[in-house]
Amino acid sequence: MPSGDPGHEHSMRLAVVDVGSNTVRLAVADGDGDIPLPVHTAKRRLRLAEHIEPDGRLGEQAVSRLVDAVAAAKDEAGRWGVREPFAFGTAIIRDAPNRHQVLQTVHSETGVPLYVMSGMTEGALTFLAARQWMGWRAGPMVLLDIGGGSMEVAFGRSRTPDFVASLPLGAGRMTREHLGAADPPPADAVRELRRRVRHELRDVATRIRWEGPRTAVATSRTFQQLARLCGAPPGKKGPFVTRRIARADLEAAADELASLPAAERAALPGISASRARQSLAGAVIAHTAMQCMEIDAVTLSPWALREGVMLRHLQEQVSLRSGPAVEAHPHHAAIVELQEDLRPEAGARDGFS
Repeated sequence: MPSGDPGHEHSMRLAVVDVGSNTVRLAVADGDGDIPLPVHTAKRRLRLAEHIEPDGRLGEQAVSRLVDAVAAAKDEAGRWGVREPFAFGTAIIRDAPNRHQVLQTVHSETGVPLYVMSGMTEGALTFLAARQWMGWRAGPMVLLDIGGGSMEVAFGRSRTPDFVASLPLGAGRMTREHLGAADPPPADAVRELRRRVRHELRDVATRIRWEGPRTAVATSRTFQQLARLCGAPPGKKGPFVTRRIARADLEAAADELASLPAAERAALPGISASRARQSLAGAVIAHTAMQCMEIDAVTLSPWALREGVMLRHLQEQVSLRSGPAVEAHPHHAAIVELQEDLRPEAGARDGFS
């Protein structure tokens, strides 16, 4: 049950709404110190990726579903004491040719400004969260995050990354572009996908091998499901249980997924029905990336982009709705801005049932 007076907004309570390719997720946390303490989470299945038009635009049905989901998240956040959640969209929104129209519609229909950030910013904030979770003992650290529309890779020795790359290697995107309608896809389609991943990662992988990270960390729902498939403890064991994926186990999992149609993949441990079709692409991307970067195993961090957004606000006293900002670093300038991409007429400046 929601805590506190539903009509009272907690001054130190934050709510973040994350619009992804498959789901809209709400995270509510208390921030009385430098760490966001989880209060409530909720999600609503959206499947925007299934409603992308051939040119990449989000169609009318997709926008309608998005409006409903953001409105529901706003209502849910209000019941937990946050009247104005901070809402942001990832690659599925960022890459849409009609992005401006989508953002305007969401804002006008729900009263919630929907922000977008660059893939570089996503990677930097996700690294910030993973570093906080893993601690300094992780040493030089590489981060891998596979979303529906993009893949982020980041490396750093400090709190913020020295290097960030965002690549068009999302599991949903690669499923649409390479694996087609065949279920399961033919072996040559899977081989072509591996070639695409190696090509996209060529320069990034060279940099990571040169850096020689001590620890490899993975985030995202894609990696969470693959970890469970490879034998990691289930989510009900809680966030403090160590979860790892060995590259050899991931290779075997990818081969198994490639041999099965989506309906049968959904019966495997960790693979949800809604993500079964793109699970093969996720496994191929993850395994190929680890192979190219010479990573033997990754450790999963339950903290990722949503927590990174909150940490930036709490630790740097930067408003969630602040304009572009660049954080100085002795060796680089990490891009950590949150960019509002609403037309002026859309209004607000200032975030399931």
